[in-house]
Amino acid sequence: MSSQLTLDPSNLLERWAALREAEPRLRQRDAAKRLGVSEAEIIAAQLGAAAVRLTTDWPAIFEGIATLGPVMALTRNDHAVIEKTGPYAVAQFHGRVGTVLGEEIDLRIFLSRWHVGFALVEETPRGTRRSLQFFNQQGEAVHKVFQTGETEIEAFDALIARFKSAEQHHDLALSPKAAPKAEKPDAEVDVEALRKGWEGLQDTHDFVNLLKETGVSRTQAMRLVGHEWARPVGVMSQRQACETAVATQLPIMVFVGNPGMIEIHTGPINKLVQMETWFNILDPGFNLHLDEAGVTHAWVVRKPTRDGIVTSLELFDAEGEVVALFFGKRKPGNPELEAWREVAASLPTLVE
Repeated sequence: MSSQLTLDPSNLLERWAALREAEPRLRQRDAAKRLGVSEAEIIAAQLGAAAVRLTTDWPAIFEGIATLGPVMALTRNDHAVIEKTGPYAVAQFHGRVGTVLGEEIDLRIFLSRWHVGFALVEETPRGTRRSLQFFNQQGEAVHKVFQTGETEIEAFDALIARFKSAEQHHDLALSPKAAPKAEKPDAEVDVEALRKGWEGLQDTHDFVNLLKETGVSRTQAMRLVGHEWARPVGVMSQRQACETAVATQLPIMVFVGNPGMIEIHTGPINKLVQMETWFNILDPGFNLHLDEAGVTHAWVVRKPTRDGIVTSLELFDAEGEVVALFFGKRKPGNPELEAWREVAASLPTLVE
């Protein structure tokens, strides 16, 4: 990938337009891969027309988003997309980490991974569509915010005008993605320390520190800690879990994210749709699109906390990156739902 937009913008736009005409349902992210550029470069090629480059005052931009009324928030990784519709609550930031804790829009923000943002005003068959699109150092999408039929349009246009950067240039100063860090050989892992640390967890957020202290990856920890705490299950286990949740109206939590953003759905689910390799939840105000072809490992994971055991179904890709996490609905200070614990326990252990 280039460190800047080395292609002629008009040439890139022509190629992109031809690709969209040939495959109108092709997603922007997939089109970028086909064209050999980043998604951010496709947006940057539209500067002066549909796109406006924004300043990098991310906390202030989030304050502006909270004035827009209901919008659609989209976060994705290589294999999963989550879309939630509703208003943004005012974001709270502590240094470079932030949260949006709304009833509909629930986000965990990691600004150290944010690099460039754009506003896009497009003419579509359904009319004008406004969006805010944010990207990392590699030009990959971190988070997007789309206009809905209930969005305050004047507030959206005012936000774009307020945060328009003085520098409307195509140079994005992108950098190649770093090579994945090699795992420590299993033989060098202090498995006893890993298990002792796992047993001593007080909060699910302490798990990241345990991985750092023991020098293991997330999936390596699951392989080594033993089936009491993590057991492998089939890579399509979310189907059974979600089907049970629909049948019993069990409220669940679904986490989808990338290094710069995690987006969360909490509540019951209703409409499950399988489309080729994509497993979808298509509910009003919440969509999940999960490409099962990208899921190579799945685990039922149990972590001790001050509130008792917390159980999750965790899906990973071939590089060990998290695709999606499923929990029972729970708030800090409360034990997890026994019905969710039973769902997780019912998922058959994968015989390796």
